Amino acid sequence: MRDTVVIDIETKNTFFDVGRDNFGGLEISLVGLYSYNHDKYIAFEETELEKAGEYLKNSELIVGFAITRFDLPVMAKHYDFDLFSIPRIDILDEIELLTGKRIGLDLLAQTNLGVGKNGHGLEAANLYKEGKINELKNYCLNDVKITKELYDLAKKQGHLMVPQRSEPQPVKVSFDWREKLLYQRLF
Repeated sequence: MRDTVVIDIETKNTFFDVGRDNFGGLEISLVGLYSYNHDKYIAFEETELEKAGEYLKNSELIVGFAITRFDLPVMAKHYDFDLFSIPRIDILDEIELLTGKRIGLDLLAQTNLGVGKNGHGLEAANLYKEGKINELKNYCLNDVKITKELYDLAKKQGHLMVPQRSEPQPVKVSFDWREKLLYQRLF
């Protein structure tokens, strides 16, 4: 049975360092991944990108948050297969498609799970530069865990509550990914 994986990456540098939208200039420091088949979280350091690629290549679905606009473009140069050809659910893209607005992972997690992130993405590059690899792994895998739990919750109840800047109450955003995944598999 092919796997479903939840991913998040961290980079050694930022767009401030390499220029806006210069995905080719960003260097991966860590790939965090959850494998449903193995029921485990795994952190792959920069020298282990090939191992992470095996999980991705053998997956039937990649799940993430902002992966279409960030993680996958940064990762693409490291693999000899097309990451974008693997069916995926990008929770942020789905929310933006349905609401017309983007939201941060931290606020979405607080609203739906009652927990937040344990840091900010820009801090990850500093953790790498300071040699704090265990802290970097914890940060990245926490984001993977939050993303997995949001995905599981959305599958189970068919929706997530999405906070709105202009409204005091979050909006219920419904998801039915079966049709989307069937379409992706056909094309």
